[in-house]
Amino acid sequence: MIGVQLRYSFRLYPSAGQCAWLAKAFGCARVVYNDALRARETARSKGLPFPKTGDLSKSLITGAKQTPERAWLGEVSAVVLQQSLRDLDAAYRNFFDGLKGKRPRMGAPRYKSRKDTRQAVRFTANARWSITPGGKLRLPKIGDVKVKWSRTLPCVPSTVTVVKDSASRYFASFVVETGPEEVLPKTTPEVGIDLGLGHFAVLSDGTKIDSPRILRRSEKRLKKAQRALSRKEKGSKNRDKARTRVAREHARVADARREFHHQLSMRLIRENQAVAVEDLAVKGLARTRLAKSVHDAGWSAFVAMLEYKAARYARTFVRIGRFEPTSQVCSVCGVKDGPKPVHIRVWTCGTCGTVLDRDINAAVNIAKAAGLAVTACGAQVRPGLVPAPRSETGTHPTPRPSTAR
Repeated sequence: MIGVQLRYSFRLYPSAGQCAWLAKAFGCARVVYNDALRARETARSKGLPFPKTGDLSKSLITGAKQTPERAWLGEVSAVVLQQSLRDLDAAYRNFFDGLKGKRPRMGAPRYKSRKDTRQAVRFTANARWSITPGGKLRLPKIGDVKVKWSRTLPCVPSTVTVVKDSASRYFASFVVETGPEEVLPKTTPEVGIDLGLGHFAVLSDGTKIDSPRILRRSEKRLKKAQRALSRKEKGSKNRDKARTRVAREHARVADARREFHHQLSMRLIRENQAVAVEDLAVKGLARTRLAKSVHDAGWSAFVAMLEYKAARYARTFVRIGRFEPTSQVCSVCGVKDGPKPVHIRVWTCGTCGTVLDRDINAAVNIAKAAGLAVTACGAQVRPGLVPAPRSETGTHPTPRPSTAR
């Protein structure tokens, strides 16, 4: 097993005064980030050397605190401001690595807006944050914040990130490193998974898992909240309250979808030694008329959960190519008879006569393509009438020369 970094998030309930102090921390971190970005963009446009992080820290944090225009930077922890510069370094690093082909391409760093609905600050060990004996999170210059602990951290984290999301909820996010004690006992089953819209997942053993369609079921409440938002005057406090209500509805949908993904992925990892999935072209499917259903399913997030949980619990995870003809090949005899329209859910193999369920057949082929020893035991496949070879079917209009020797 390899070490896996996990992020644990816990709900925070700051008081009104603590919310004001957190707002100051968010604002100061944003200002330092924008000042550093502006300094580097100015140097680039003038052809000057790229300013280093140490020089920016001296001029934009230490020196700026001595000026009347930026004296309020001293009201928050200096660690928060230093971490804002680290975030800018990471943004530039990701941008340049994308240009070099080391990772998927990303856009250049952009200025942060005061109107962004999501804000975050990070406290490292140097900030001397701690968890009190009473279970509260003690943050420098903010105080002891109430935390809703839903589980126990596997180890002591070195950093904590305080996040305010679009629904005006506060979270404490910890990144921890897992160890070998997380390994699950070995098991025998191996499974291939075919992801879809009618059924969220179809397993190679014949199990079909219905799609929860969480967004579709919440559309009525979302429409009502969005309609109320559209009637509010722009810039008013009522509009901001209505925007928060819309964000909370979307957050409720996202939380329910994430919970479904976690429960299903954990069940599959616990019950199977190896898991195989297909690499789907989600971005391409999201540009079709099925876009809302594709986004509602959340395939990418689910596959990412399967991948990291397999690494965490010493399971095997295999991702096969998206061009593998899993729906065109008979899982019994292996003959490929071409593509089929989407509305055809059951088909009969022209060679062996087996009646195949389209989704289960694809799941079995995914498992075979991944090299897993998977059979269609319990799947909805049944042998049909097997047509005889042409050389054995009666007489022909024109006699054929005998090939017997």
